[in-house]
Amino acid sequence: MAGWYELSKNDKGQFSFVLKAGNAETILRSEQYDSKASASNGIASVQKNSPDEARYERKTASDGRFHFNLKAGNHQVIGSSQLYKSEDGRDNGIASVQTNGPTTSVKDLT
Repeated sequence: MAGWYELSKNDKGQFSFVLKAGNAETILRSEQYDSKASASNGIASVQKNSPDEARYERKTASDGRFHFNLKAGNHQVIGSSQLYKSEDGRDNGIASVQTNGPTTSVKDLT
């Protein structure tokens, strides 16, 4: 099963999205946006940039766990991963975003 995006609105009126893999696991989270249109633009940016290996910034947290950011062509972060126990886990997360990111399936939960 292919992945999908979930677009949501919080109690402060801000919008965000997550990218879910086919198994319903969240593999990428966005920042908070002030408008739904901006969040939709963020989804479009993930769709465009996620296949490109060069757009991923691999990082190590202060506690030794691993994570990554997906960046747009202008170097702005458009999505962040969860924390992983191993570099392999992080790299598998990147591979999943590369596979699922181009999907056009968006579930609007707003």
